[in-house]
Amino acid sequence: MKVITFGEIMLRLKSPGQTRLFQTPELEATFGGGEGNVAISLANYGMDAGFITVLPGNKIGDACLQEIRKYGVDVNKVTRGPGRMGIYFLEGGANQLPSNVIYDRSDSAIALAKPGDIDWDEGFTDAGWFHITGITPAISENTMRLSMEAVKAAKKHHLTVSCDLNYRKKLWKYGKSAPEVMKELIKFVDVMIANEEDCQKSLGISADVDVESGELDTNKYEALSNAVLKVYENIKMIAITLRESISADHNNWAACLNTREKFYLSRKYAITDIVDRVGGGDSFAGGLIYGLNHYDDEKDALEFAVAASCLKHSINGDFNRVSLDEVEKLMGGDASGRVQR
Repeated sequence: MKVITFGEIMLRLKSPGQTRLFQTPELEATFGGGEGNVAISLANYGMDAGFITVLPGNKIGDACLQEIRKYGVDVNKVTRGPGRMGIYFLEGGANQLPSNVIYDRSDSAIALAKPGDIDWDEGFTDAGWFHITGITPAISENTMRLSMEAVKAAKKHHLTVSCDLNYRKKLWKYGKSAPEVMKELIKFVDVMIANEEDCQKSLGISADVDVESGELDTNKYEALSNAVLKVYENIKMIAITLRESISADHNNWAACLNTREKFYLSRKYAITDIVDRVGGGDSFAGGLIYGLNHYDDEKDALEFAVAASCLKHSINGDFNRVSLDEVEKLMGGDASGRVQR
């Protein structure tokens, strides 16, 4: 099955290690963005994955395409347009100092693109799955309209549609609130991915979960997922990631999956000495899409997704540069981290 993802990919400028922004004159330049990260994960696992976006017609856009292409992702349907490359600055956290993201993405090429600029009929040729996140409709009114156009076209082509809500409070600045948009977009979604804050801030659905405490009461997540499924009868299943943030370096990580017929809770991983947690949610989404398409047991699909995301916390950069074998080894219980000779 071919999976198509759609969204903005940006130039990522990170201060080295855990230094503060401009503490040194150096910044590490890579690329990253939710839906692109998912496509790269899927390609790494051997799936046929394509990424659709709008990039500026300059050498930075060229370099971005080359970077995505080297992972085996199909970028032949990427559109080039006016505007600039969006940028995000990242300052890595440590101990009790959290990581910080600063966006510089106004008037990016994708923010300026309009409905009709992307040929979805061509883009969805031979595809069976479409993935989007709540980041894309938050960028601008144009991308909101493009996102709605995309999910409607995907359903017309009978694709399975997945959406990671990915609420970003630093976006949503163009006059629409997240619930105004996402409550409508979710009507076209089959598989929803979220965390507890996403459900509250994007859909206005909560189950007495304190998102700021750092400790999660997993008994409340079945109620939260049931509440979402009750409102949105089109959603076939919802996965909710469960992150306990002890500090910037130490998180506990797990997830649950509600398929309407059954509620699954994954194994919990204690992740210490985190290298980079940015892209962790995207690596979960990529793992879940892979798992649902390759395992007969939905619990196995969930465990694959959680293991894939656990490994991402040890890898610098947005992309989850891990292999299928590495994920399945951790999924099978080998968490020793011993040198492989």
